[in-house]
Amino acid sequence: MPEIKNLECSRCQATISAAMPQTLCPKCKGSLYVRYDLQPLHGIAARDAIAREAASCPWAGMWRYRSVLPDVRPVTLGEGWTPMLPSRRHPNAFLKDEGTNPTGSFKARGLALAVTMARHYGLRQLAIPSAGNAAGALAAYAAAAGIAAHIFMPRDVPFANYVEATAYGANVTLVDGLISDCGRIVAERSQTEGWFDISTLKEPFRVEGKKTMGYELVEQLGWEYPDAVFYPTGGGVGLIGMWKAFAELEELGWVKPGKRPRMIAVQSSGCAPVAKAFDEGATASEMWPNAATFASGLRVPKPYGDSIMLEILRESHGRAVAIPDAEILASLQDWAKNEGLFLSPEGAAATAAYGRLRASGFLTASDRVVLFNTGSALKYTDVIAEAMHLERPAGGE
Repeated sequence: MPEIKNLECSRCQATISAAMPQTLCPKCKGSLYVRYDLQPLHGIAARDAIAREAASCPWAGMWRYRSVLPDVRPVTLGEGWTPMLPSRRHPNAFLKDEGTNPTGSFKARGLALAVTMARHYGLRQLAIPSAGNAAGALAAYAAAAGIAAHIFMPRDVPFANYVEATAYGANVTLVDGLISDCGRIVAERSQTEGWFDISTLKEPFRVEGKKTMGYELVEQLGWEYPDAVFYPTGGGVGLIGMWKAFAELEELGWVKPGKRPRMIAVQSSGCAPVAKAFDEGATASEMWPNAATFASGLRVPKPYGDSIMLEILRESHGRAVAIPDAEILASLQDWAKNEGLFLSPEGAAATAAYGRLRASGFLTASDRVVLFNTGSALKYTDVIAEAMHLERPAGGE
């Protein structure tokens, strides 16, 4: 298991020691990547040995890839190795169901690693702004690690997010505003209260947890890349993490040769800063005014990693797609009725985007694609019911 070699800035490529906890690059405020010496793990034999060892464990989850993760004792609740479900109607489409993770979303991966490293470094107070699911994940893993969690969420998040974070014992504050407002408060309070801020891309280890999605989808497809990956994009850590995973897989020699998948960032048309910037050929996004969508995880008006995401989309010959809420809801209902899959609004944005890009000719029926459902729809029953104009029926006869 390789030790961390250093941290590297995504902007200026400065290298920094990982001996102490770090947030952003001290030179340019760029996000930091974790770098390892991967040479000892190079080759198919090493890859297959790791896969065999994982198969012998009762449940390795994302820690089956611990050889390419920091060498520390994990704080785990059973995250990772989520199902890759083939569509019943689209032979080459696969639904990667992250809703089966602990706390019901993909956020479990990044927060499991971030809290693991926080415990390793001896941090005792963690703070995060959240559009919903990151709150529950931090609260759960902090509780498992015996660390205090300070969470700031918009007041109108799905009620399940508030309930679970509170149940786990976190210090929860609801804010009249968006996640950007919550992020500003966390930054200010972290300075005065001595909290460690683990906001999206403002510490290096949430990316490490999310990169396991890239390793998983490649392994689950027989160590081959798909033609495209559809990823619901708010903060974009998963998109960035998977791209890092693909680079590591190639350095390791673990993936069959071939071009990387086209990365498709999916947003709601009610909050689409990355899609707008992509369409305009910009290198960074602008703050999205009056952000509004029932897909709360996509309601990020100015993601910190926008420049990195735009680079990835263009390098992969991918796209950024904005889907109206009505189209998201229609796809949610379609996949529930015809596939037996109750998707989160964010996941339904991905399936809607797949339909749109198939219709446009950007993709064909023969292209093998992975669609990410990033959370369990059961955490969104209040907002989905409102979107469907459903009310609890009156009493019986």
